[in-house]
Amino acid sequence: MTTFTRSIVLLTTLAIFVATPAAAFEVQGGIGFVAVSDAPVDAEIVLETAAGVELQRKVADRFGSVIFRDLPQGGVYLVSDAAVLGGAPTPVQGLEFKDHPPASFYQGNTLVGGLNYLETRDGTLLAAMVRPPLGKTMADGPFPTVVEYSGYSPADPLSPQPSTLIAAALGYATVGVNMRGSGCSGGVLDLFDLPTTADGYDIIETVAAQSWVDGNVGMVGISFPGISQLPVAGARPPHLAAIAPFAVIADIYRSPGFPGGIFNNGFAQTWLQDRKNDAEPAPEGGQGWAVRRVNDGDTVCLENQKLRLQTLDPIEFTRDNPFYEADQMDARSPANWVANIGVPIFMSGAWQDEQVGGDFSALLKDLPGGKDVKFTGLNGVHSSPLEPEVLWNWIAFLDIYVAGQIPDPGRAAPFVPLLAIEILGPGAPVPPAPADRFDDITTFAEAKRVFESDPRIRILLENGAGTAEPGLPASTFELGFDRWPPREARKRKWYFGSDGDLVRKRPRRGSSGIDSFQPDPDARPQQTLPGQGQSDSWKIMPDYDWRPLVGGTAVGYITEPLDEDMIVVGPGSVDLWLRSSDADTDLQVTLTEVRPDGLETYVQNGWLRASHRRLGRHKHDRFEPRPTHLERDESPMPAGVFAKVRVGMFGVAHVFRAGSRIRISVEAPGGDRTRWAFDTYATGGTVTNDVARARGLASRIVLPIVRRVSVPPSLPPCPGLRGQPCRTYVPAANGG
Repeated sequence: MTTFTRSIVLLTTLAIFVATPAAAFEVQGGIGFVAVSDAPVDAEIVLETAAGVELQRKVADRFGSVIFRDLPQGGVYLVSDAAVLGGAPTPVQGLEFKDHPPASFYQGNTLVGGLNYLETRDGTLLAAMVRPPLGKTMADGPFPTVVEYSGYSPADPLSPQPSTLIAAALGYATVGVNMRGSGCSGGVLDLFDLPTTADGYDIIETVAAQSWVDGNVGMVGISFPGISQLPVAGARPPHLAAIAPFAVIADIYRSPGFPGGIFNNGFAQTWLQDRKNDAEPAPEGGQGWAVRRVNDGDTVCLENQKLRLQTLDPIEFTRDNPFYEADQMDARSPANWVANIGVPIFMSGAWQDEQVGGDFSALLKDLPGGKDVKFTGLNGVHSSPLEPEVLWNWIAFLDIYVAGQIPDPGRAAPFVPLLAIEILGPGAPVPPAPADRFDDITTFAEAKRVFESDPRIRILLENGAGTAEPGLPASTFELGFDRWPPREARKRKWYFGSDGDLVRKRPRRGSSGIDSFQPDPDARPQQTLPGQGQSDSWKIMPDYDWRPLVGGTAVGYITEPLDEDMIVVGPGSVDLWLRSSDADTDLQVTLTEVRPDGLETYVQNGWLRASHRRLGRHKHDRFEPRPTHLERDESPMPAGVFAKVRVGMFGVAHVFRAGSRIRISVEAPGGDRTRWAFDTYATGGTVTNDVARARGLASRIVLPIVRRVSVPPSLPPCPGLRGQPCRTYVPAANGG
């Protein structure tokens, strides 16, 4: 139904009820929802179709508010108070995601320096903090402009977010916008839902229409404001110039929510709890800056709290949906938006990211083509994309595709010491700044050509080993590829052998063998750093508590010393033939490097709840299995027989030098990550898992190996690689 047709339907419906007064409350129609406010407290509010068929009824909360969710888009609905006899229902027109307001709507939204309230297509007011470049006033415009958009506190007038602060210091006007239902913004927070993405579209078009904006608008941000960029860009607002998302996720289910189908009750749960706390109505709760604004007399901020009690509990919602629900999660997952992005992209992420994890690499194969789409991957932590080796190219990207000027990354050098304090902690040494490769370039066309000649996929190796200070952000070398997984990567298989050996040859005909273990998630601490303090993971040398595998709670397999250097670049798979004494079992696989000096370096993990082992068609590539995680595909382990269980590992890039050994272990989830923990089966060591290693039941590991690359001859310090703890190697009970 077109916008015009819907308007005619609504007018007709209004005419039917014009003779009788409608109920005395406010009604808002949106994309898949109808919201009611200012109703009598505890009133029973009824939602009907335009034909009078009842759909839902709910009781108004103590603010007099109700939200009806999960409605077909674009419908005409009737809302009434069940207690008002003879009163006419209030008609309301729903919206469709695909229908955008005319240009005049955005031009009528005026934003000035300071805190604003930006109106979206459904009438929701979003808090938007506008700042000129550092040292400028709004009157000095127009300026190149970037937007940071999230449910954190980007609109807080007193505390700009890191990406916003850096951009302002580099000469960009910035607009920090709080998502609906957070801070001083109206509406209800529903993470990455369609109304939130539509708001992002409206934000870009409104900002671009301002007189102080020079041309089009870019988006910046790390983590939450990084993730939000991908759906917004996929919605294709016409005046979006470029996006630069850091530390993102591929889909809302797999990482960090349910790695392998197992709820992450470490970081994911605490993050959801923080969002729940942020969504409480100010001034009795919510974000500190919103409390301050309300207490200081901001009546718009106060008015915008009316729907907050209708926010779904994100932890309850997550726990109540332990499977991938397409109708709930498809639109919320960046992987389903990236192919539709039509603007330049600069993306970066760390393989060992302690918050969002490494599943972001699943996005890379779906990124649109073009010389203006770039990704930088490196070993490290959540903050690693803000380190100088990435930051310099981020600045060049914004200068070219948002400001339209010759890049000058070197102007960020004075801010690196401040970033070092923020990321590495007080007293930390300052990471080295890269050379400014645009110094001698005199034309914009040449600068753009130089940037676009960079590899599409840039991989920084051994971050933390590039200086004499172990752990200080700096890589030892880098590689470039034109696709992901790299076409240069060859699938290499190692098979589980006797005595914990990991061998190249498939088991001989007639051979047989079984290794057993009793998985126990309590055998080791779930987290390798105690508590939930994020900055502890970012230190130059975190005080990791990374313990060896305990007794018979795990099995391990290890190669002979390698006779040549090998680099793993991409995702991997551990393909098990597994038998369990229970109907279900949770698995963790851990890839490590055992060095000639007897030290062991963490590389990457994978997880799987065995009942989720069903793989989706066309959802996995030649290296990485991608289970469907659909409830209809859940399959208990067969009693007494072996089943094939493929456990995917997140993407990674790591050098295994000649003389080192590749090790893979299988155990209960937990013990290898600083902030992740798992709501896993508490076995108490009473469950027995058997791993087969026979000709017809050949368990193995599959890795993407890039060979014949010149690498620095020296082993990196251990510890020293960012995001990769180190310990003394202790064999597993089966010898590996």
